[in-house]
Amino acid sequence: MKSVLIISPYFPPSNAADMQRIRMSLPYFENYGWTAEVVTINPEQADCVQDPLLLKSIPKGIKIHTVKALSKKLTTKFGLGSIALSSLYHYRKKVNQILKNKHFDLIYFSTTQFPVLVLGKYWKKKYGVPYVIDMQDPWHSEYYQDKPKNQRPPKHWFSYRLNKFLEPIAMKNVSGLISVSQSYLETLVQRYPHLISIPKKVITFGFFKPDFDLVKENTDLFDAAIYQEKGVCNFIYIGRGGADMADSLKLLFTAFKKGLTEQTEIFSRIMFHFIGTSYAPKGKGIPTIMPIANEMELSKYVCEQTDRIAFYQSIYQLLQADNLLIIGSNDAQYTASKIFPYILANKPLLALFNAKSSAGQIIENCNAGTVISLELQKGTLINQIYQYLYNTATGQLKRPDIDWSAFESYSAENMTKSQIELFNQITI
Repeated sequence: MKSVLIISPYFPPSNAADMQRIRMSLPYFENYGWTAEVVTINPEQADCVQDPLLLKSIPKGIKIHTVKALSKKLTTKFGLGSIALSSLYHYRKKVNQILKNKHFDLIYFSTTQFPVLVLGKYWKKKYGVPYVIDMQDPWHSEYYQDKPKNQRPPKHWFSYRLNKFLEPIAMKNVSGLISVSQSYLETLVQRYPHLISIPKKVITFGFFKPDFDLVKENTDLFDAAIYQEKGVCNFIYIGRGGADMADSLKLLFTAFKKGLTEQTEIFSRIMFHFIGTSYAPKGKGIPTIMPIANEMELSKYVCEQTDRIAFYQSIYQLLQADNLLIIGSNDAQYTASKIFPYILANKPLLALFNAKSSAGQIIENCNAGTVISLELQKGTLINQIYQYLYNTATGQLKRPDIDWSAFESYSAENMTKSQIELFNQITI
């Protein structure tokens, strides 16, 4: 058996999107000849929603090491609220202790808390252990540089410069790259030509059916759906908002507004619910959906809850929903792990994505819903969305006839197998 030390700042019971690949992979590592240990931040210091049920999906034999983080009350005073920055020293110290006492064949960073990635170079030099980076999102990105200040994330000035400085350090001696998007890898190779010679692999997020089994077996543990008013045609979206989704939202709302004008009785029965749109702590999220709805005079038909909900609660909400909605980014590199729970829920699904997004391509490959490409002419887009909404509100739309055999290729076990194939390339 080979062994891998996994660096994942967020980990169950913390409900963070960037720990899902690791959580879903852990049950399968030993099937392919690898044992794994995880180093994570003490969940009591993790600034995200906690979902204790997530712990049920972790194999009992997995060793979990925890590290501390500096107090957020202290770090935010200096504009360093990032959990990655506040845990960097403690990560270095803890993993040094682990590597002194035990041999590992590989270190695997799977996180969007990017600053911790710079430690890979340090540990490789000090202990000779190669490291792999899983690029779930872009790290240093030029995406917001030409956007107005009000569309940029908080503290963008600082994070942009920090990322531009740290990314080259992590990439200098990396032994392998995994990414959810081919375009992420292409961007990195353009920036750092030496990366062309290292093992690289595109591995999308996977689905983990035991999550749905757990929810169905424990329905009494979950809060009732918040959208059960009779006679209403509800569309449900669970996930982040943001300025990069404004184009999709405006198209959706424009088509809906056209329907209210032309078919008032039918379209007035439609409601849109957006849940968990901010990563901010509970009660501190800034709405990004309602301002657009208010501007278009549609607030009567739109609800936004910025607070995130627990992972299994979100699955329960999807299972109770009438219709599902995925709002994609206008960024061609954008992909979304959320598509797999949406598909497993097996409900009518409308998704708006950039034509190059892997998420939209997966939905189409599995015949799991209707994907509308943002690259189409605006008038065509509005008419397609309008027709979909009309068909849904009038009961003409049926559940998708999902190609489950095609979907199976995206299982968590198959995704783990792909990770292991890359690990073996590096550790021969």
